Amino acid sequence: MKRFFAKLVPEVLILGAAALLVLHPALRGTANGLDRVFPFAVVAAGLLLGWRFNRSRLVFAIALLALTEYILVQPIETPYDRVLFHAMTFLLPVNLALVALLPERGTLTPAGLLRWVMLAAQVLLVLFIAKSFPDKALDFLGAHVLPRRLTSWTPLRQPAVICFVAIGVLLCLAWWREPQSPVRGYSYALIAVFAALSWPAAGPGQEIWLATAGLILVVAVIEASYMMAYRDGLTELPSRRALNEALPRLSGQFTVAMVDVDHFKRFNDTYGHDAGDHVLRLVAARLAQTSGGGTAYRYGGEEFALVYPGKGQDECVPHLEELRETVETSRFTMRRRFRPRLKPRTDKSRKSRQAIMITVSIGVAERNHRNASPEQVVQAADKALYRAKEAGRNRVST
Repeated sequence: MKRFFAKLVPEVLILGAAALLVLHPALRGTANGLDRVFPFAVVAAGLLLGWRFNRSRLVFAIALLALTEYILVQPIETPYDRVLFHAMTFLLPVNLALVALLPERGTLTPAGLLRWVMLAAQVLLVLFIAKSFPDKALDFLGAHVLPRRLTSWTPLRQPAVICFVAIGVLLCLAWWREPQSPVRGYSYALIAVFAALSWPAAGPGQEIWLATAGLILVVAVIEASYMMAYRDGLTELPSRRALNEALPRLSGQFTVAMVDVDHFKRFNDTYGHDAGDHVLRLVAARLAQTSGGGTAYRYGGEEFALVYPGKGQDECVPHLEELRETVETSRFTMRRRFRPRLKPRTDKSRKSRQAIMITVSIGVAERNHRNASPEQVVQAADKALYRAKEAGRNRVST
């Protein structure tokens, strides 16, 4: 349940706040004043963060939203204006998907300049078509391929609605395949963009929703930077920096356990670094699920740390023994390097796997009169870990 809610925060909260702002009568005055400041603040924040953190995706996305805002504020009176509006509603989700799925290549690099040229070429092409063939363009952009009642509630034409749905599904699949990718922010931003384009022109709704889409992307960059700094990318555990900041905040008694994978270098030399990474992820998963209320951290290499706030080492040792036995009794199955892509129908496929036993050594230390500071507790736990290794490994030492 916690992991499910983690996929909703803070984006759903931001979308909910925007909906409340434009729908609640008591906030109408606030929305009317905010629509003149909010978009400019988001553009400034997006460009600043994109430049400072070298996030070209954010810069391109903010440029797309700013161009959309410019088209929305123009009156739609002639066929030329209608072509510009409906072409924008059709192309915007496609361009946002390209920004989300293509890798970072910089803003003013050759690859970045190529993307600016492609965006400018789209604008020029739409202007040319709107000027030369407005009727034919409107026939295409306004085609009905579904029953009219399904899309009668939105001013968007059916090709644009279908494009939004298809791009939304594509982004969700990419997010499901790679949960830590920046596609997550673009999936939620697409919802805000669709709300902006479907919102009545009267009132501040369109400006608020577009700025909300930009805000979601800005927050996504901030969260990604935080994750890079404080969470280990391989194991998804909090990193050593997070541990160094968490320890000084502890008050009273606490216990630190240092956990090391036994013979990991030998394992890496035998099976390769990819297999070693696989083992580290599996061990990290066991550590994250350990009992006793401890928080697991990736300390570095094959070494992890467990912190038990408010507990002495005598309380923690039984939980650590249970953790050690859990790792020891788990059988990590390694595939052979040249395993067939298609699974054979016979039981011979079992021969293509090899079960490897992994063990860990654990050193434990608590805060007391001898080890008063967090650094001293960690050093004492490290010394206990070395004693566990010298005593034969696969054991808990205090």
